[in-house]
Amino acid sequence: MRLDWQTYTLELAHPFRIAHGTSLTRTAVFVNLEGGLGEAAVVDYHGERLEAVTAYLEAARDRLEGAPASLQERLARLPAGGSRAARAALEMALFDLWGRALGAPLWRLFGLDPDRAPPTSFTVAMGEPEEMAGLARAAKMPVLKLKLGSEGDLERLEAVRAARPDARIRVDANGGWTPEAARRLLPELTRLGVKLLEQPLPPEDRAAYAGLKGRGLPLFADEPIKTVRDVVDWAPYVDGVVIKLAKSGGLAPARAMIATARGLGLQVMLGCMVETRLAVGAAAHLAPLADHADLDGPLLLKNDPFTGLDYDGARLRLPAEPGLGIRPRT
Repeated sequence: MRLDWQTYTLELAHPFRIAHGTSLTRTAVFVNLEGGLGEAAVVDYHGERLEAVTAYLEAARDRLEGAPASLQERLARLPAGGSRAARAALEMALFDLWGRALGAPLWRLFGLDPDRAPPTSFTVAMGEPEEMAGLARAAKMPVLKLKLGSEGDLERLEAVRAARPDARIRVDANGGWTPEAARRLLPELTRLGVKLLEQPLPPEDRAAYAGLKGRGLPLFADEPIKTVRDVVDWAPYVDGVVIKLAKSGGLAPARAMIATARGLGLQVMLGCMVETRLAVGAAAHLAPLADHADLDGPLLLKNDPFTGLDYDGARLRLPAEPGLGIRPRT
């Protein structure tokens, strides 16, 4: 099978600051596998490097040479180790080919109802309180996800709440709080009507989550949730997990993680990196399985080169074309 790829610089509409640092651009690798498309997000704080993505794709090109037509046999040929983002990109491309061959979008082939997809949140990056309030006001989206995780977080949240008294607010600290800070802020988050709290503490401090669970806000883990085993291990400490294709390695692993989370009584948020409609559109096919969606990556970009996934406010309009249903802009 012919495999090609290209590196692309994503330009953010606004500086994207989280607890890990600030970005003006992000790097994506777009793959084309015999016409099937996929995207790998190169995110440093998730351990992804461009060299690792490229190495995985080069290894996969050899393994996919002469692969049989069966989707399962092709998936089985993907290298087991290495870059999860690169695997996700290739898996997207294989599912895209499968759906195109069958003439149906993936959500239909998965037996899902697109009308059951939850509304997506819109991410407001960390900044000065008045800056975040302005972004929240301009967004005009019913669900906001605030990036916090440093000194002054209460002032940021209060400013956004004053600007958007109607909004359903989620908070994501990206592991930037200490247990003491989290315990201090939890009552304030409840007072200000926050609906859920994502990754308040560093992922290596799993036991500290036990002290936060059951204190009034649903608690979600994101950064450490990469495999089914991670879902099982974190189940005693959180109320929900955030599943992303770039972390899990693709659609099939993500579906297995969702099923495991359901079996353990956990809520599921389907998320994304700062990605284009290609990767986010692939994830959107699984959105009807989730309780919450955080699939706003394309809305944060100035130069998304793809089309096919549309937004009606916060509502996701799942692709209708076969396969992923995502196509390059002409």
